[in-house]
Amino acid sequence: MHKEAAIREPLILGHKTYEQITADVCKPIEDKAPRMWYILFTIALIIGLYGVGCIMYLLGTGIGVWGLNKTIGWAWDITNFVWWVGIGHAGTLISAVLLLFRQKWRMAINRSAEAMTIFAVFMAGLFPLIHMGRLWLAYWVLPLPNQFGSLWVNFNSPLLWDVFAISTYLSVSVVFWYIGLIPDFATLRDRVKRPIPKKMYSILSFGWSGRAKQWNRFELVSLVLAGVATPLVFSVHSIVSFDFATSVIPGWHTTIFPPYFVAGAVFSGFAMVQTLMLVMRKAMKLEAYIHTRHVEYMNIVIMVTGSIVGTAYITELFISWYSGVEYEAYAFVNRATGPYWWAYWSMMTCNVISPQLMWFRPLRRSLVFTFIISIVVNIGMWFERYVIIVTSIHRDYLPSSWSMHYPSHIDLGVYVGTIGLFFVFFLLFARFFPVLPIAELKTILKSSGEYYKNLPDTHHHDDHGNDHASGHDQSQLGSDNHNNH
Repeated sequence: MHKEAAIREPLILGHKTYEQITADVCKPIEDKAPRMWYILFTIALIIGLYGVGCIMYLLGTGIGVWGLNKTIGWAWDITNFVWWVGIGHAGTLISAVLLLFRQKWRMAINRSAEAMTIFAVFMAGLFPLIHMGRLWLAYWVLPLPNQFGSLWVNFNSPLLWDVFAISTYLSVSVVFWYIGLIPDFATLRDRVKRPIPKKMYSILSFGWSGRAKQWNRFELVSLVLAGVATPLVFSVHSIVSFDFATSVIPGWHTTIFPPYFVAGAVFSGFAMVQTLMLVMRKAMKLEAYIHTRHVEYMNIVIMVTGSIVGTAYITELFISWYSGVEYEAYAFVNRATGPYWWAYWSMMTCNVISPQLMWFRPLRRSLVFTFIISIVVNIGMWFERYVIIVTSIHRDYLPSSWSMHYPSHIDLGVYVGTIGLFFVFFLLFARFFPVLPIAELKTILKSSGEYYKNLPDTHHHDDHGNDHASGHDQSQLGSDNHNNH
């Protein structure tokens, strides 16, 4: 029988029924965890605990154990902070912006991306707290009433705006993520046999029963939250960039920073999603739901944001020359040719050149290539923040106060430790929570499933997109009708 080519590739491969989707997503939670999970979890936990040890030592001894000096008062701590916040950006973009644009391909990746956002923001929040030195006075950053005799908070400081931006971002992300999980918790509640998990999932699912009214509310709340979260995508990283842009240091006070930081954040966030998803689809046997088409779409986003970041780098260089301010020009010449040339050119190679390879279709559809590039991009984005922060301040107006920044082993330990903790959280999430949104995948099965796309023309759609199918499919629809709300 002659089949026409599908206009778009399917999003769900194979002949999946509603029942199979549920079974596939719940399988890793219901089964015993594979040995590999325990190995990875143990490694991540050891690294994470080492990082916690470094933080304890740091708090006990003082910030002097970092490689900071009189000239360079900011280095790895703020670099890591901006890096982690950037990684957290893709989650909100995938969930909120793509939801508003009604993109179906987000269904397979939004749950994990949102979880990644939350854990990345946790890690980011650690760094400013440690950087205060006196962690127990962290509550001073909150605008408390004037019980202290005078108001402590300096509202002129962008670091304070960060506190508001990050806390808002975290709370909205958590709510968004949790609300999406409620129907799936209910599915797990009804499936698991053991009493303790059953009790846990029933508490988490808030008595969800899948009535039409609940689905209606669910969709409404998702849309409202997406509308609230979309401005956050832009505001959070703009505010992070104000930490630099509102200063008067050559190389920092650049008006291009807000949009360029936002593009960079989405760039690094999507790269991290790629890294995690490619490992997860293999480990959890979800190849039918996350495949080349998802990877290709995400690579296109990486390519576009990488190009924006590249344009920003070149704009900065041009403006520093065009401004006629020799200090500004020197800051950029020093970046490219000074003692930190290696960091600058690593950043240029990883962030500007590597995403341009995505123009070639075979490359952007290759899973191995994507995995390598996703790691390269995150290394490059780390270097970008490092270059912006350190090279701008390590050579001041007075050559007598020039100095270099050499990270200490505590710098390294804290950074690597946060990566370990991040993976501890993510592995726990992947073990006990459904990593794909079951209900949302079912909504796109009929329109984007491979089997339904390739059915002959007798299987026609009416104006409302409802299927008039054979008896088998009708019974399938009937049995699971509440999912096709």
